[in-house]
Amino acid sequence: MKLTIHRNRRGAAAVALTAVLALTATACGDDGSGGSGDEGSGKGEITFWDNNGGVRTPVWEKIIAEFEKQNPDIDVTYVPVPITDVQSKYDTAIAGGGLPDVGGVGTAYLANMVAQDALEPVGDRIEAGALKGKLSEQMAESVRSAAGRGDEMYSVPTSANQGTLWYRTELFEAAGAEPPTTWDSFYAAADKLTDAKKNKFGFTIRGGAGSVAQALDMMYAQSGVDTFWNGDRTTVNDPKNVEALEKYVGLYKKATPEADLNNDFAKMVAQFGQGEIGMLQHNLGSYTDHVKAFGEGKVEGIPLPPSAEGSPRTIVSNPVDGLGLFKSSKNKTAAWKFIEFAASHEMNSLWNKEAGSIPANTDASGDAWISEVKPVKAAMESLNDPGTKVVQLPYYLPDWNNISKADSEPDFQKLLLGEITAKQFADGLAEKLNEAQAEWKQQQ
Repeated sequence: MKLTIHRNRRGAAAVALTAVLALTATACGDDGSGGSGDEGSGKGEITFWDNNGGVRTPVWEKIIAEFEKQNPDIDVTYVPVPITDVQSKYDTAIAGGGLPDVGGVGTAYLANMVAQDALEPVGDRIEAGALKGKLSEQMAESVRSAAGRGDEMYSVPTSANQGTLWYRTELFEAAGAEPPTTWDSFYAAADKLTDAKKNKFGFTIRGGAGSVAQALDMMYAQSGVDTFWNGDRTTVNDPKNVEALEKYVGLYKKATPEADLNNDFAKMVAQFGQGEIGMLQHNLGSYTDHVKAFGEGKVEGIPLPPSAEGSPRTIVSNPVDGLGLFKSSKNKTAAWKFIEFAASHEMNSLWNKEAGSIPANTDASGDAWISEVKPVKAAMESLNDPGTKVVQLPYYLPDWNNISKADSEPDFQKLLLGEITAKQFADGLAEKLNEAQAEWKQQQ
């Protein structure tokens, strides 16, 4: 196996990541001189940066080993980059040289890399190759939207997450509560499963880091508002969204623990796993945590309900993971072979089975493991349903992360505490977004 971490020198895995990155600066990716790279011979060595290194290293080792077996004239140097460092690593390499040939690129930071002219457009390559017609259109649209360059694709989607409503089946059965498949049954169950004196609650809310993204999930799913922009004005403060937000935050301290005010992802999931809490809204990524805590069959995960019976489901776009081809690569032909292989039916299915995510390759939809992991199956079916409306969040805005996190999370806590109203919160968030959109348009 021709990897950075070879089986016959596992001790090298302990070498500091910075040393590995320095080594790859002189590999077949960017040599620091910039430029538009070259198609190359289609043979030799290419460098691949994994944007969630460590967690996903074992599955990438399997994929790379199989690729090299089928392509003996190509060697893949694998570099695991921790997910917390990936944006800064890319920015540093773009500024100073040392980019790989291929890298994991999520839509949350795709626009930043496109703006710096680091990525090769891949739309024509997809249309001319084995992936034509094989990629989820909803994920492809998320990639196009996130890049902010019209219909062009700047990464090949490989997987997606989705907001999921997790609920503990044994608590529902004991309380005689209906599964939360509608918003009426969700709110009824939240009330029915709550007995604060016994430290039992129907729901746990996210009040700390990540709270705004989760609130948007709940708002748009309930309201049925199916687009983020109405012209150049955001729909965040649409009256239907404000009403949905009021209902959502109204659960705080009535059907949730008071300590939820400071919940980030880790605290929320831990609390759900340890306490007597009936429901949690999070994405598919916490599936293994719930199974570990409760066992198979004692926790179910379903897509957020449609706004009303018979209405289309409204889903807020989650970041889509993908593979980017770097413009500076000196061997784009070999790099593209690797991307096509990794995104193929068998390999994409393998990767998503390990990750517990929705495969981008639609040929994987009938694979046995998806039927066995019901939350993934349900999420995939809802995402790929032609009737589903996906609200594309504006990841392309340079200020999106600041606006949706640091600038707004303190205000969300004020909302939970009753210091501001749902309308005041939504109007404040909308004002920031409208200003950012206007500035972005001026720069185009």
